[in-house]
Amino acid sequence: MSEAATRARRASRQVVIGKIKVGGDAPVVVQSMTNTDTADIAGTTKQVADLWRAGSEMVRVTVNNPESAAAVPRIVEKLAMMGIDVPIIGDFHYNGHQLLAAEPACAAALAKYRINPGNVGFGKKRDSQFGAIIEKAIEYDKPVRIGVNWGSLDQALAAELMDENHARAEPWEASRVLREALVRSAIDSAERAVEMGLARERIILSAKVSGVQELIAVYRDLALRCDFPLHLGLTEAGMGSKGIVASAAALAVLMQEGIGDTIRISLTPEPGASRTQEVIVAQELLQTMGLRAFTPLVTACPGCGRTTSEFFQELAKTVQEHVRAKMPEWKITNPGAENLSLAVMGCVVNGPGESRHADIGISLPGTGEAPSAPVFIDGEKAMTLRGENIAQEFVAVIDDYVARRYVPRPD
Repeated sequence: MSEAATRARRASRQVVIGKIKVGGDAPVVVQSMTNTDTADIAGTTKQVADLWRAGSEMVRVTVNNPESAAAVPRIVEKLAMMGIDVPIIGDFHYNGHQLLAAEPACAAALAKYRINPGNVGFGKKRDSQFGAIIEKAIEYDKPVRIGVNWGSLDQALAAELMDENHARAEPWEASRVLREALVRSAIDSAERAVEMGLARERIILSAKVSGVQELIAVYRDLALRCDFPLHLGLTEAGMGSKGIVASAAALAVLMQEGIGDTIRISLTPEPGASRTQEVIVAQELLQTMGLRAFTPLVTACPGCGRTTSEFFQELAKTVQEHVRAKMPEWKITNPGAENLSLAVMGCVVNGPGESRHADIGISLPGTGEAPSAPVFIDGEKAMTLRGENIAQEFVAVIDDYVARRYVPRPD
């Protein structure tokens, strides 16, 4: 276990969502969100199942109209019939109070409600509509995430803080005032829910913005001023490498400081791409930081003029895809296999050394090298692979090692 994994986390209360623990001494939890029409029961059920299989420990769905609210209990029922026990979170905006009142089966089936104080209601209706959702959470014993967002900030609170700022002898910069509005909105809303009777151990907070430095600053403030668990996510992170890099840059800084109890990587999927990419990125972020282990990760060299063949790249991809596909089985039959370290190296320069550092490593021949691939197991050279079936033989070596090393302990 790395130093990052053993360092002190920010102290927070623990919230239980279904069977998942968030905050306290629980590990950082990965969650995701569907982008299907929730009223499409078959499509939403399939996507939730895909996200769960990829490793999402909680899944949020949009509940924005009567049809989607009515679909929720049927989605939960179908997931249960598939043997999938994943907490489903309802994402409410504007009319959540009406939907929860009209569809009690939805209120009961959801594992958590997500509320945005900035758009739960406006003017005189805001407090009563927020209160109506909290009352349902109390009635059905559901936790809530009070999630404020830069793009839907409570305008009345923002205006009040701007007026206060004008009266200061040394006014703050506008960005600081807006950060304060986010933090105040989240904490004040949580305290209002507590006053209504919702237990503190049933509340999670989030304060999402789309800028890396702003997100870090907001969560540092929020972490200092409350002990509620915090959900991290860079909203509207973007597509592809931009979204991955921005999310990782922001969340890694906060988690390195012990801030954050659950995360989502809010990627815009490439056209036609799987929604599960955001789950994989979240897992890899936690694993590369040494905070959790989800699947064996493969160390592989980037390639250079010594590695003109693409074979080592293809093998690295084959190995990574193989172990990820095997993990659902290994979690049951070979617990601990997620900690396995693998190396696929392209030539003799760093190949043998990196291979010895891994549990299992292979050093492939580079340009001009002899056509042989030494395999190292637990730091020792175990065999040399040759011929056209190196990939299949190396995968077999991995499977055999997992079967021998990660043997379930007898009850």
